Amino acid sequence: MAQRKALVVGINDYPISPLHGCVNDAVNIASLLEKNEDGSPNFDIKLETSISSKGYLKQCIQKLFEGTADVALFYFSGHGFAEENEGYIVTPDFSEGDMGISTTDILNMANQSKIKNKIIILDSCFSGNLGRIGALNSTDSVIGEGVTIMTASSEDEVSIESDGQGLFTSLFMQALKGYASTITGDVTPAGIYSFIDQALGSWSQRPIFKTNTKSFYYLRRVTPKVELPTLRKIKEYFMDENSEFKLDPSFEFTNDPTAKHEIKVPYANDKNVNKFKDLQLYQKVGLVEPVNAEYMYFAAMESESCRLTSLGKRYFKLSKEGKI
Repeated sequence: MAQRKALVVGINDYPISPLHGCVNDAVNIASLLEKNEDGSPNFDIKLETSISSKGYLKQCIQKLFEGTADVALFYFSGHGFAEENEGYIVTPDFSEGDMGISTTDILNMANQSKIKNKIIILDSCFSGNLGRIGALNSTDSVIGEGVTIMTASSEDEVSIESDGQGLFTSLFMQALKGYASTITGDVTPAGIYSFIDQALGSWSQRPIFKTNTKSFYYLRRVTPKVELPTLRKIKEYFMDENSEFKLDPSFEFTNDPTAKHEIKVPYANDKNVNKFKDLQLYQKVGLVEPVNAEYMYFAAMESESCRLTSLGKRYFKLSKEGKI
């Protein structure tokens, strides 16, 4: 079983400018990451909501990136600070000239870690400094192999709240619940960023996403948009990725002589109706498109056909190769 661990930190209790929603954000994120939607275990969570010192938090981050786990995730919600080319996550014991842990130190710990996949998620002001060119010494890699960064704001923006909750974290939670999942139910860092980016308007604060990884791993699994047994059948409906599946009125279940509307021969039959339901589901998730018709219904009633989209060709190939 894959080893997956996460350090989730939320800090409200600052002596100056205390926050109100960060602990709640951390608790909610930890709850979502701990288990997949079906209740199966996901991340081994270390939740910290009462951190008081920079030294303790730094020890926690160091421990997170130790070992050889498959995935290590660090989430932080709290104050951020920036000066010159450096950013910081602020701890309650901050003082002038020592605001907390620098984003350079955090990134160096991740870069030097032997863990295969490392993801750093910061919901704090000025967090976009993380991984910024020039923020590290010239001898260091800006973003090491296997490292992914996601931040709520750029290096010169404050982090926006909505209804007492970080806007970024609110969208991040929706993504984890399944709004950003792939067809097979995997919620990946890239999918999360794409969802958040699309959810924000052109004038909104932009999240930052930086990565140096060869393949995306999932952060959480939810119910697939198409159940795998149904998805695997895609190879049965098409001879190859460029072929078309011929339709006729017998595929449409409403084309029944007992129905009070126009019907056409051949009438609906159960075998074709069941195939058509699969094909309609494929269209719903972008795997199939009707030919010479706007909807699958009309493609069937007008004896047209349907074909695989570019995404459909990808899953057709995976199905043929037995990889799904």
